[in-house]
Parts: sequence; C-alpha cells; structure tokens
Amino acid sequence: MTEAQKERTYSNEEVEQFLKRDLPHWRLEDGWIRRNYRTHSWKGTLMVINAVGHLAEAAWHHPDITASYAFVEVRLQNHAAKGITDKDFELAKKIEDVIMWRPGKEGGSLEGTPEHDQRFAYIKYD
Repeated sequence: MTEAQKERTYSNEEVEQFLKRDLPHWRLEDGWIRRNYRTHSWKGTLMVINAVGHLAEAAWHHPDITASYAFVEVRLQNHAAKGITDKDFELAKKIEDVIMWRPGKEGGSLEGTPEHDQRFAYIKYD
C-alpha cells in the first residue's frame, strides 16, 4: 500500500466523539478501542470469542482478545495504519450488534434466552 492509499487514522478526539455517539460501551485506551463483555461462565466466554472470531475472519480485520472465566476484552486497532480507522469502527459496531443482540426484546417470534432461569444465562447484558 502506497502512502496515497494509506487509510485515514482518526485523532483521539475524533475517536472519543465517535465512541460516545455510536459505541458508548467502548473506550479508547493506549491507542486501541476496547470493550469488555461480561459473561456468566466459561461457556459464555467461549461463545463470545467464537462469535467475534467469525466476524473478524469474515471482515479480514482481526482484534486482539483477552479472555477469562467471566469476561472477554476485545481490542481493535489497525496495525498497518498504526491507528484507529474506519475498519475498527465498522468491526466494533458489528461485534456490538451481534454480541448484544437480544431477540426477545425485538417482539418477533424468537424469544431469546430465558432471563428468569440462570441455568441458561451466558452473557451479562448492559
């Protein structure tokens, strides 16, 4: 990629404004946009990791991921551009939409995970 083709990187102020407006649960820290997803167990953690992995591979833009028993941290930064670009924002939005999807709240025929029975809980919704 030539210098003319290099992707635009956003200033910290621009990133903060975008996150505040479009991704309020994400934060800018140490040059990365980050989001912690809280889970109920290792099962939920693995489900989040696999969903993020699928989205990242399909997008061909790969985050760094840290996992523990009850949380997953997703970090995005465009390594080639050495900063935050549209790729980071777009993938973060897709991850957020998929991981935080609550079909039972949409009123359709999909009822979603039973909220009244903790045996089925896997993610802690914000």
